[in-house]
Amino acid sequence: MVAVKQNGTAIKYVPHAVRDDKELVMVAVKECGFVLQHVSPVLKNDKEVVLKRNGRALRYASPALKNDKEVVLAAVKDDGGALRYASDALKNDRGALSSH
Repeated sequence: MVAVKQNGTAIKYVPHAVRDDKELVMVAVKECGFVLQHVSPVLKNDKEVVLKRNGRALRYASPALKNDKEVVLAAVKDDGGALRYASDALKNDRGALSSH
């Protein structure tokens, strides 16, 4: 666990049971948004976890969060390229993301 706190990408080497530890995952995701791909599905659907990092983390978020306006707006605000990971419904709704 110390390794994950020093280098978030180390989470991919810990047992799957540990990847459901929200406190540890929050530390790892804060370090590197891409580690979201290695965490449990439960935490990929946790808004607090996904919002912890940059827009590129949206790529590994749950489908529900890819369709959440707040999450997508935060991701796009941080990294405009994150829009490609938003749900089709949000991408096709011209007013959903431009009105903020």
